[in-house]
Amino acid sequence: MTEFIYFEEQIEDHPRAIEIFRRYPRATRIPCGHYKEIFNPNGQNFRLQKKKPALILAQNRGKLVHSVPSTYGIGGKRNFYFSHMLNCLYDCRYCFLQGMYPSAHYLLFINFEDFFREIGVVSEQNPNDGSWFFSGYDCDSLALENLTGFVASALPFFANRSNAFLELRTKSINLKTLAKTEPLPNVVTAFSFTPAEISESLEKGVPSVHARIRAMNKLAEQGWLIGLRLDPILDCQDFDKRYGKLIDDLFSKLPENAVHSVSLGPFRLPDPFFKRMERLYPEEALFAGDFEKRGRSVSYGKEVERERIGICRDLVLRHMPKEKLFICEPMEE
Repeated sequence: MTEFIYFEEQIEDHPRAIEIFRRYPRATRIPCGHYKEIFNPNGQNFRLQKKKPALILAQNRGKLVHSVPSTYGIGGKRNFYFSHMLNCLYDCRYCFLQGMYPSAHYLLFINFEDFFREIGVVSEQNPNDGSWFFSGYDCDSLALENLTGFVASALPFFANRSNAFLELRTKSINLKTLAKTEPLPNVVTAFSFTPAEISESLEKGVPSVHARIRAMNKLAEQGWLIGLRLDPILDCQDFDKRYGKLIDDLFSKLPENAVHSVSLGPFRLPDPFFKRMERLYPEEALFAGDFEKRGRSVSYGKEVERERIGICRDLVLRHMPKEKLFICEPMEE
């Protein structure tokens, strides 16, 4: 998978590090004192690194579980996210990670137990309300599961905590870990989609929409709860037709009781991220769209945003009750 593995010296003997070294014996191993020495320096070439990213193994010693803004969520009162990994296997042109991090290398925090310990503490603060924990904001939750083994470690943990709910957000069809595990009522696998034409143009390396739908339906048939995420919603020609077909295809074979939630989210990026992504891909037509700066963010104009989300909302509600639909609107600044 990778030619180079950087690792913090203090985790060299960690069982997960040893296992990764064993699986990739030909990779060159390079020790470092702290992952930031490799991951954080400015002036790195993100586009070049994305073609052949290295792997960085580290331990996250800071706060591991973070609150989610009140305008996000899928029905829970207490919402948090965590990032056991930074950066993604895929190369989606609209992804904020390209503007957020100076490096395209995969950064894996191998101290999973510390994440679980903090999740446990947070969930017990209000045990009667239940707490949601979102994975996949800074990576794809399943795309590199064969490397990380994170989901295989997380499922037994959540199986013993009925008041803690996990969302695995993904564009992957790598569902082997879930397929060989009994479904858990407090775990939702949330698949992100854009229409096929947009996916083919902007989502480099991502399995086709058809392949994802087929994999998603198999997972639903096994009994796993499914989330559908149309986020970000991207303006395009024939918007009604393209999103209408996508939404009809998503629901065509998906058992109604398998759908946990659908969320819609507008395209919005912090202004510095947007500018950095424009510089990375000056030829990309996406960034020449009809955007405007609103506060510290760049997005479509309010009317366009409202209309597009409204269209998707009406299309989704043809297939499911409104109680399962959530509009994840960024907070105005």
